[in-house]
Amino acid sequence: MSENRKPLLGFVSKLPSGTALGNSAKTHCPLCLGLFKAPRLLPCLHTVCTTCLEQLEPFSVVDIRGGDSDTSSEGSIFQELKPRSLQSQIGILCPVCDAQVDLPMGGVKALTIDHLAVNDVMPESLRGEGQGLVCDLCNDREVEKRCQTCKANLCHFCCQAHRRQKKTTYHTMVDLKDLKGYSRIGKPILCPVHPAEELRLFCEFCDRPVCRDCVVGEHREHPCDFTSNVIHKHGDSVWELLKGTQPHVEALEEALAQIHIMNSALQKRVEAVAADVRTFSEGYIKAIEEHRDKLLKQLEDIRAQKENSLQLQKAQLEQLLADMRTGVEFTEHLLTSGSDLEILITKRVVVERLRKLNKVQYSARPGVNDKIRFCPQEKAGQCRGYEIYGTINTKEVDPAKCAFPIDIERAKQTASFTLLCKDAAGEIMGRGGDNVQVAVVPKDKKDSPVRTMVQDNKDGTYYISYTPKEPGVYTVWVCIKEQHVQGSPFTVTVRRKHRPHSGVFHCCTFCSSGGQKTARCACGGTMPGGYLGCGHGHKGHPGHPHWSCCGKFNEKSECTWTGGQSAPRSLLRTVAL
Repeated sequence: MSENRKPLLGFVSKLPSGTALGNSAKTHCPLCLGLFKAPRLLPCLHTVCTTCLEQLEPFSVVDIRGGDSDTSSEGSIFQELKPRSLQSQIGILCPVCDAQVDLPMGGVKALTIDHLAVNDVMPESLRGEGQGLVCDLCNDREVEKRCQTCKANLCHFCCQAHRRQKKTTYHTMVDLKDLKGYSRIGKPILCPVHPAEELRLFCEFCDRPVCRDCVVGEHREHPCDFTSNVIHKHGDSVWELLKGTQPHVEALEEALAQIHIMNSALQKRVEAVAADVRTFSEGYIKAIEEHRDKLLKQLEDIRAQKENSLQLQKAQLEQLLADMRTGVEFTEHLLTSGSDLEILITKRVVVERLRKLNKVQYSARPGVNDKIRFCPQEKAGQCRGYEIYGTINTKEVDPAKCAFPIDIERAKQTASFTLLCKDAAGEIMGRGGDNVQVAVVPKDKKDSPVRTMVQDNKDGTYYISYTPKEPGVYTVWVCIKEQHVQGSPFTVTVRRKHRPHSGVFHCCTFCSSGGQKTARCACGGTMPGGYLGCGHGHKGHPGHPHWSCCGKFNEKSECTWTGGQSAPRSLLRTVAL
């Protein structure tokens, strides 16, 4: 196992003169609006300062997952999974998207450190924004130089001590003012178990970064490799998840555009119907004017209801789009700007978030339509003693909610069923006038459809009848507005009229007739001595109990005797659906 020093992604990049990151969201806290201070990465992939998170009001939640929580933290990855149990847990709400964040055992400080944000903040601090950097060794004095070999920021005193040590004498020291043109300044990430060691290796068995001391200790028997050697495999898996998430952003944007269009259409349609209502009510006196006001109020309620539904769906889609964008932007930034180790540390949180986002169900179509209609010919009752007309109708037949019974029919007999039409809410239409199309076609003769009759009962039901001429399997299509209703197309089995047996179900003619010589059987068996019927073990006896009229073995079968010779025993039997 040898370390490959060629990383997948660059660790420190130099920008052209006068160029900065330009995106304050990567370096500034959304709560305090200042540069990040000890930034923590939440499961929803938003980053907030540690102190800002500690000021949020926590709440208690019930956790049934036990130790296997989806809240990733640097402390929790070094803990063994606990058995499932019902326990109380403290949580907070993300200040950006209001997502629930279940805090680990260590609280806010046990959440994952956003090392990507730490490295993005450092150049901003060098440019003079915010407080100055503090020495990485003494954590007291202001930084003056940076060791390019150790990736450590040092004050003047620690810098001199660093040069005096034999081990670090020849390390390259750079003034901070010379680093102001850099876009990112990397900082070594130390092992939480062995603080003196840097995380350079990755344990495949435990799926986490480890240090050199971890490999020779707790992870001695585990397969480990340098982070630069495994970043390609793990980075590619995150890329694949990202590719599956990106199309949802476009779909959500299109859905929001459709909602905007539908909202405009709804407004126009409401205005048009309101104009019709006003025009219709102009010819009437006070009773009609009163009825007009009632209609307008009803229309306004419909508009408000539909618009509220659209606004609610819009808000939900906008929030989901924001979550998707956050996941995509953070992951893209991580994969394009993060170091190998940063990707591996953040991978678990990112993967869990992207998987959760990819499982979210949403509708890309508006949840309501603009089907609002004014019916001036319908009776609206009486107002002030006058018979008035005109109603607002929002019902529209929904083929998926229409229903009818399915049954087995007989040949040459009229079969019928009633189609019950309902709207999208499952309510009976209560009126007729819909274009109902019915077709009944034999399965083996598709070019010979059966004639059908459709009777509109004017109450939302339709009486449908047809007369099949021959037995067999028929396919029935029932469509409204060129769309199949619920259960259509379906098959119906048409059978012949049942023919009962005229004989007896016996073992042989000799037994059933009491030894009569003239008694016959449809099986064709005979006995010696002038007996015309069958007997046990004699010529023609089938060896099974059978019907004397047709010779069938099945006691509950349909008789096939036609009055002449016996029908063949290979008669095709119908099967009831």
